[in-house]
Amino acid sequence: MTFIIAAAGTGGHVVPALSIADALVARGIVPDAVSFFGGDRFEATAVPAAGYPFRGFPLARLRRSPTPRNLAIPFVTGKTSREMAAAMSDAGASVVIAMSGYVTVPAALAARRLGVPLIVHEQNSAPTLASRFGSRLARFTLLGLPGPAERLPRSVVVGNPLRPSLAAFDRSALRDRARDHYGLEAPGPVVGVIGGSLGAMVLNESVGAIAAMTRATVVHLTGAAAAGVPAETASPLPWVRRPYEPEMEYFYAAVDLVVCRAGAMTVSELAATATPAILVPLERVGQLENARVLEKAGAGAIVRQADVATLPARVTELLAAPATLQDMSAAARRVALTNAAGDIADRLMEIADG
Repeated sequence: MTFIIAAAGTGGHVVPALSIADALVARGIVPDAVSFFGGDRFEATAVPAAGYPFRGFPLARLRRSPTPRNLAIPFVTGKTSREMAAAMSDAGASVVIAMSGYVTVPAALAARRLGVPLIVHEQNSAPTLASRFGSRLARFTLLGLPGPAERLPRSVVVGNPLRPSLAAFDRSALRDRARDHYGLEAPGPVVGVIGGSLGAMVLNESVGAIAAMTRATVVHLTGAAAAGVPAETASPLPWVRRPYEPEMEYFYAAVDLVVCRAGAMTVSELAATATPAILVPLERVGQLENARVLEKAGAGAIVRQADVATLPARVTELLAAPATLQDMSAAARRVALTNAAGDIADRLMEIADG
C-alpha cells in the first residue's frame, strides 16, 4: 500500500494531514509508504521534519482581487497535474487524499488521470472552490465540520484530525501543569486570546481592554507578527504573552474562556477540549459558518468584527456567569469529533486494500 496526501499552504491543512499520516503509521504502515505532495510553504519544512517523504510542485492559488496572476492558473495547474500523475505512478499510489486548498485541483486531476481512488477532506463548514471541484472526482468527501459542505456529493462528517494530545484531552489532569507552564499563581478566571499564526490585529488590539475591564488573568498567543499588541496593560493581574504555543493542550487546560477567530481547526480544538469561546470570525474566508457550528450547539458566542468594541463587555458577562460557562463546556463536548484521524486512516486502508 502506498498513500499520497496532498496538503499545502497553512497549518490548517498540513497539521491535520500529518495527524492522518501518524494514524496510518500507528496502524502498521511504514512512514516511507506515506508520501506528501505540496508546494513551497509551511508543508515544505513541516512534513520532512515529521519524517515523511515530501515532493514539492509548482502550485497556483486563486487571488481574491483581480490580478493577471490568475490568468496563469490553468496552465500551472495543468502542468503540475501531469507532474503529480507521473510521481503517483512512480510511487505506485494506492489511494490519494487531498486536504482541500489549492493543491486539491492538480492532485484530483492527477488521480483521475491514473484511475487512482481519490478522497477529499474539507476542514471548513463551508466548502472551498477547490473542494467543490475535487468532490466531483472523489469517491467520497470527508468533512471536518457540519454545515453547507454537507451538500457536496457523497459527503460524510467525520471531524478534523487532531493531535493525540487534544483528541485525548483531560482538563482536570492537565490543569495544574498548565498553570505552572504559564506561571499562573493569581486566583480567579483566566481568559485565553488566540491572535492566530500571523497575529489578528483586531483581537490583539482588544486584549488590553479585556484585561482592564475583566481584571482577569490573560494568556495571550499573539501570533508571530504580534500585530497590534499593546505595550502595556492596565490590569494588575498577569498577562502572559507567547508568539505561539506548540503544546496547545496546556493553553486550553489553563483557560476558562477563549477569544479567537474561527478557523476550522480552532473550532474543532475548542470542541474537543470542551472550552467555551467567543468567536470573531474572519468572514471573507468563510469562518462565520465555522463559528455557527459552536453557536448553534450552545458552545460559543459570535461577535462580528464590526462589533469588536463589545468584546470586553461580552467577556465580562460570561466570566460573571460560571454556570453558563459550564453549560457551554458541556455543549462543546457533545459536538466534539475526536477520532477523525483514526477514522480517516481506516477508510484509506480499506480502499487501498480493496
